[in-house]
Amino acid sequence: MTETVFELDLRGLRCPLPALRTEKQLRGMTAGERVSVLTDDPLAAIDIPHFCREAGHPMIATSVENGHRHFVIECKGPDTGSE
Repeated sequence: MTETVFELDLRGLRCPLPALRTEKQLRGMTAGERVSVLTDDPLAAIDIPHFCREAGHPMIATSVENGHRHFVIECKGPDTGSE
């Protein structure tokens, strides 16, 4: 199975924009697709994992290199709602 990976370069954006742009990207994706996010905002280390936990998107990987934080997030798919 081939996975689609979208890339977001959010370097230069400050809180809350990295988390908001990540959320917007994930809203347009289907279950199982992945997004790679690159940011240099120190608060993204808190905001993006928190957003993922709250929204239910699995965090596949995180790393830090040359002052940039990299996240790989898998889309859980759209909310179907519940009764």
